[in-house]
Amino acid sequence: MLHLRICSALWALTLPLFLAAQPRSFDLTAPQPDYSDATGYGYDLDTRPAPAKSPLQPYYFSLRVPDGNYRVTVTLGHRRQAASTAVRAESRRLFIEEIATRKGEFRTVSFLVNKRSPRIDDTRSVSLKPREQTYLNWDDRLTLEFAGQAPAVSQITIEPDTAAATLYLIGNSTVVDQESEPYASWGQMIPRWFGDRLAVSNHAESGLACSSFLGQHRLDKILTTLRPRDYVFVEFGHNDQKEHGVGDGAWYNFSHNLKIFIDRVRAKGAQILFVTPTQRRSFDGQGRIQETHGDYPDAMRAVAAREQVPLIELHDMTRTFFETLGVEGSKRALVHYPAGTYPHQDKPLADNTHFNPYGAYEVAKMIILGIRGLDTTSAPAAPFLPLQQALDPTFPPFDPAAPDDPATLHLPSASRIDTTKPDGN
Repeated sequence: MLHLRICSALWALTLPLFLAAQPRSFDLTAPQPDYSDATGYGYDLDTRPAPAKSPLQPYYFSLRVPDGNYRVTVTLGHRRQAASTAVRAESRRLFIEEIATRKGEFRTVSFLVNKRSPRIDDTRSVSLKPREQTYLNWDDRLTLEFAGQAPAVSQITIEPDTAAATLYLIGNSTVVDQESEPYASWGQMIPRWFGDRLAVSNHAESGLACSSFLGQHRLDKILTTLRPRDYVFVEFGHNDQKEHGVGDGAWYNFSHNLKIFIDRVRAKGAQILFVTPTQRRSFDGQGRIQETHGDYPDAMRAVAAREQVPLIELHDMTRTFFETLGVEGSKRALVHYPAGTYPHQDKPLADNTHFNPYGAYEVAKMIILGIRGLDTTSAPAAPFLPLQQALDPTFPPFDPAAPDDPATLHLPSASRIDTTKPDGN
């Protein structure tokens, strides 16, 4: 059973100060405790490495730390066995794709993880939804997940990093760090392409629109740590179109709320970028994607043009992606699974909005493609040159019209499974 994660503003009062100021190193070839509030570190979520001479298996390791960015360095490999290890952190954020090591071979890699809690100040906190109360993204610790066919880690070092820039993500269920299999979103995949050059702080949440994101103080939380060298990406439209109150609509409240994001981010000296919403898997009789977002993509484009905000056309790229895969093939990018695929799943899953890990990985590549395609030689994209330079230079050529083959792309599954459909559609 997973440990209950209770988000509380009081934890910071008892946190040992040395945890915030000094690197912490852990030798996983030596015995380590299970996580507890007393130790503040250890193997977590009722997992630990396999005993000696047993098959290697996934496990989690956590360290209690204050909010902030942390440089994590891990040494992968095993003295007595061949291994194959992928590394994720917090709510399934991908950092290291599976790396194979021979018996006695070791590889050391580093990446940046953003850790946060709901606390804004002494009187305010983010208004979390009930299901978020146990999310790894919102608790008092930094949690690392070691997955893959045969995961093995010999050393972990975690140290604060105050120098690196942060990319903040604002959006809904197509962006959020989905907590459990089989759901996934592009926001939890893009850290893989930044490594130790930039931290990603994903504040998106399922079911949210611009108005609810603002009303739940999620932007207020971002502004507490936003700095002039940072970036903010905004993707909305899916849920905004369902609002039908006074003043709602693409050209009034939605556009007005987008302007609020722009003004408040720029007041902090940071850079903002819009991402048009991902398409839904809705085909017409000729194998073409039907437009289901009404005026919302156009409204976002119009605000971006008027306010000189760079924009990534994810709406168009995901249309191409779905149409390339085809009516049936596109199901392999979304949460479409027959009954019995997952424990206690007695009904088929047929979700035409929410991505599975393959789909999320491909959409993340579209985001990286969009970043690379920004014309940083002229305004308004010139300030995004450092963001481009932070990208992993090994990012391969990619085209939404020629996506990776879902049969050959392997992303190891996480042990946390919940087939409950995320909020929003």
